[in-house]
Amino acid sequence: MSVMPRPPAVNAPTRRLIGWLAGIFAVLTLLLGIAPWHRQDWLLENALVAAALPVLWAIYRYLPFSRLCWVLVFAFLCLHEVGAHYTYSEVPYQEWWRLITGAPLQAVAGGQRNHFDRLIHFCYGLFLAYPLREIYYHLAGVRGFWSYFLPLDLIMATSALYEMIEWVAAEVFGGELGTAYVGTQGDSWDSQKDMALAVTGALLALVIVLLVDRRTQRDFARVWSASVRVQLPPPP
Repeated sequence: MSVMPRPPAVNAPTRRLIGWLAGIFAVLTLLLGIAPWHRQDWLLENALVAAALPVLWAIYRYLPFSRLCWVLVFAFLCLHEVGAHYTYSEVPYQEWWRLITGAPLQAVAGGQRNHFDRLIHFCYGLFLAYPLREIYYHLAGVRGFWSYFLPLDLIMATSALYEMIEWVAAEVFGGELGTAYVGTQGDSWDSQKDMALAVTGALLALVIVLLVDRRTQRDFARVWSASVRVQLPPPP
């Protein structure tokens, strides 16, 4: 009879950090949920957050997630809540920039398109690639080349899955709600660009991690070499 391993204990500093981040996120979600610009779109956007909460709880209970990972996840979820409040295609970041600097941002960004959704797709890869790498490491012991490739691959796959979810939601709900949720803003290549930005963000994050690991890990070359070497005999 096998015995389930005891979940790793979360140390006190990490537990305090998670408590602060969870509290701040709860307050932010409450404030941004009081009077969102489009209530139905806000509910749709937050359905994904609701689905993510059990996953984050399981990670908290069973994986020794680093504090950096919790901060990265928190930052992405906060940006998502801003997008959910206004809808991604209507976030008034141009006005915020003008208030801060006195100069219009569209002259720099180019065109009249609202680019906040593009920023979020980029941040999806940039902020979540490293946490996914830690999950692969703790669950499957993935190291070397595969510890960089598999998170990138999963970012690409989940980005494609999200675009399909948007498509199905637009078909099911239709009308203004479907249009607001998809947020293509007239760009027929919006889905492909969003996926490309997510992959670019993940690639940037993983290259940074690779450079840091190469500089700080003495056995980096050996582990990398071992990860691309055939370990098992061929199947019969």
